[in-house]
Amino acid sequence: MQGLTAALDELYATGWTSLDGIGCPRHVDGRAYPGSQRVRAELDGAGAELDVAKVDRYQCYRATWRDTGTGQSGSAVGQSEAEAVVYALARYRREQAGVGGVGATR
Repeated sequence: MQGLTAALDELYATGWTSLDGIGCPRHVDGRAYPGSQRVRAELDGAGAELDVAKVDRYQCYRATWRDTGTGQSGSAVGQSEAEAVVYALARYRREQAGVGGVGATR
């Protein structure tokens, strides 16, 4: 779960909080985090679409987002779907704020 721990660190560093933690799973360290549906809803509310796919060849998951207004896009990968979508939300939030992050990609 080290990957999800790092993804959560990135997400929380963007200012995301679990104040509305309804439907959020909890990490082994007790922190709430958004699942795929919640990330999809947050991005949808911001005008972006999320696509999550399992990449069998590399035994990982890839979460890709695309801003429907600007056409900007980005992606994140993780060992699990949860890790990929949490990283994707963190990176999306950093991109919107104009701040790079650890392993930020465009």
